[in-house]
Amino acid sequence: MKKVRVLEIIYEDAYYVAINKPNGLLVHRTRIAEEKKEFALQMLRDQLGYRLYTIHRLDRGTSGVLLFAKSAEATTPIVQAFEAREPDKTYFAIVRGYTPEADVIDNPIRPDKDHKHKNPQDAKTRYERLATVELPIPVGRYSTSRYSLVKVMPETGRMHQIRKHFAHIRHYIVGDKRHGDWRHNKMFLEELESSYLLLHAAELQFKHPFTGEDISIKAQIPQNTLRLCEKFNWLDVLAEQTALPRPLPQLIS
Repeated sequence: MKKVRVLEIIYEDAYYVAINKPNGLLVHRTRIAEEKKEFALQMLRDQLGYRLYTIHRLDRGTSGVLLFAKSAEATTPIVQAFEAREPDKTYFAIVRGYTPEADVIDNPIRPDKDHKHKNPQDAKTRYERLATVELPIPVGRYSTSRYSLVKVMPETGRMHQIRKHFAHIRHYIVGDKRHGDWRHNKMFLEELESSYLLLHAAELQFKHPFTGEDISIKAQIPQNTLRLCEKFNWLDVLAEQTALPRPLPQLIS
């Protein structure tokens, strides 16, 4: 009998429910991945036993906070808030090279080829560099390889925005097969046994449309990313930015 995967619920009230979406899981059915049989929306519907409504999206490879509404009436005000750029979103990523300490990437996002009729959309992404590492592993023409841990705060919500913006400044997110650098992806796979996109939606903050309460939803960082951060001596700085316990008894080396 096939084992049913249970999604981790990290927030729930009378109107909304949020999960910590794992890497590799699509939010809903799409024609660009017709071979996939599992989708977060349907899985959570089956798990809870009632209908849910999509509010926003995360890329298939991105893990972290994913919010759903429990009714059509609850969907409208929160979707409007997202369109008005009101919720605050925080991500963590591991990227190629040493980034500046902090910057704003202000570069329009050109829609993917499926949307040729649309013009480029304005897009802004703020980020801060939290830590760096230099590994004695050659990649390309360099004898060592350098990486940064960055905290990312997108001010807009365009499709693939974070991935495209870090590709624009040539600090590609590790594990990004579409917008990244295949040489670094290959090294992480072969030398560090990491095949995932290293981008995590760690926190979502918004004002509750019905209660007026300030909501903060946090999603624990995936074990693969924690393992890498431990190897790179980044756990302390990561713990300062998140709800990570210190020490981390659940982390297996």
